[in-house]
Amino acid sequence: MPDPTVPPTPPVPLDALLARADLGLRRIAGPADPAVVVHWAHTSEMADPYPYLLGGELLLSAGVHIPDGAGAGYFDAYVSRIVAAGGAALGFGVAPVHDTVPGALVEACEMHGLPLLEVPPRTTFSAVARALWQLMAQARTAELRRVTEAQQSLATAAARPDPVPAVLQQLARRLGGRAVLYGPEGTPIAGAGPDPGAEARTALSKLAEVVRPSGQEPSDARPSSASDTVAGVRLVAHALGNGEGFVLGTAAPQRDAGDHTIASVAAVLLSLLTGERHGGSGADRSSALVRLLLGAAPAEVAPLLGGDRWRVVRGRPDGRAAPDPVAASALGAALGSSLVDVAGEVVRVLVPDGRTVERVPGWTLGVSAAAAPRDWPAADAQASRALARARATRTPLLRHGDRPALTDLVPPHDADAHARALLAPIERSPALVDTLRTWLSLHGSWDRTAVALDVHRNTVRQRIARCAALLDTDLDDPDVRMELWFALRRT
Repeated sequence: MPDPTVPPTPPVPLDALLARADLGLRRIAGPADPAVVVHWAHTSEMADPYPYLLGGELLLSAGVHIPDGAGAGYFDAYVSRIVAAGGAALGFGVAPVHDTVPGALVEACEMHGLPLLEVPPRTTFSAVARALWQLMAQARTAELRRVTEAQQSLATAAARPDPVPAVLQQLARRLGGRAVLYGPEGTPIAGAGPDPGAEARTALSKLAEVVRPSGQEPSDARPSSASDTVAGVRLVAHALGNGEGFVLGTAAPQRDAGDHTIASVAAVLLSLLTGERHGGSGADRSSALVRLLLGAAPAEVAPLLGGDRWRVVRGRPDGRAAPDPVAASALGAALGSSLVDVAGEVVRVLVPDGRTVERVPGWTLGVSAAAAPRDWPAADAQASRALARARATRTPLLRHGDRPALTDLVPPHDADAHARALLAPIERSPALVDTLRTWLSLHGSWDRTAVALDVHRNTVRQRIARCAALLDTDLDDPDVRMELWFALRRT
């Protein structure tokens, strides 16, 4: 399938081919219409080329198919079949079979309105085809350059303080027409570019209704775009992808090959802008950040993020040393959250409790239990431990159990005091604490602990031996391990 982000190869005006001095082509019949364009060249000596034409061709022939004594009837049938097939023009070579273009062929082309070109003896058909491909390549390069510049200008406009009007203004300038944003109620809420006239304006508004979802039908029940031509103006409506009922409409006097790509880029940008503004999520996230920076408690700003209870998901990419911002954003999108933080080799994502966290290909994930804002640091620790176990056991996703445990029977204050006292000898060494926690979570496995911590197994042995010495206890004793695990879960 063709790439929808790349404009198709534009056709070449027939006049551009005639302007090539090296070819020496000459129009001898048919209309001198600058709007005639050629999509490709095709050589055929068939008396009836209709079955072999797709439309838009410059058909090249040396007249080998013309029988001796052919009259006007033969040429009329021949030309009519070319026109019926959608041929753009006929090129007739005057060598080596014919010295001149048959007069009856000239008359037939004039009658049917088919441009007839005389190809001189020194010009081969392959030279004509090569010149056409060169012109098409030049046109495609110019169109790609135009689309690229338009994409850059639209992206720059979207970053301005007033992004929606700026994007519409840039789109209207690039299309040479009018760009309008229709709201969910069908009324224009912003626009840029010259007014196309009352008739085209009314038709564009009706076209927007064709693509706007009604909310009472499946999301794919209506087309994502629709087009029409009214009073010589090309009208196109694009339903924005945020599902809020916004529609982008354009009205331009002409339709170039890259216009659809440019309008599609603008539609994507406007989908993001209108979705964020309409839902208020962007403003709320900004407000939450400002309040946190000014000293507000997490519990106070959490409602601005859209929920009271959240899960912390820690993810680490498979086969890569560290995630980049693009990969982190992709993980957040897969989990359905834009609250993403890249912390070294790990990505942390805050996910609303009501959203199911599923495995993501290419990532190893650890998921915490649902927690209120005051417990988010503890949830982050749960996600960290779940990720360590997931990597050690080569499991794509592990969740922290959220069922009540025996530790819940001990008053939190007493449990915390006991944990601090028990772990005091090693609390100043985070490496020892993390190693002991991971080693106990993996049932004393040296190899899996080494994998989880990205260290050598001998390093794990040395650290565990150091823990045993500082804690002055036997780590092979199940009761000791249980008590230490209890204490480590409180820190």
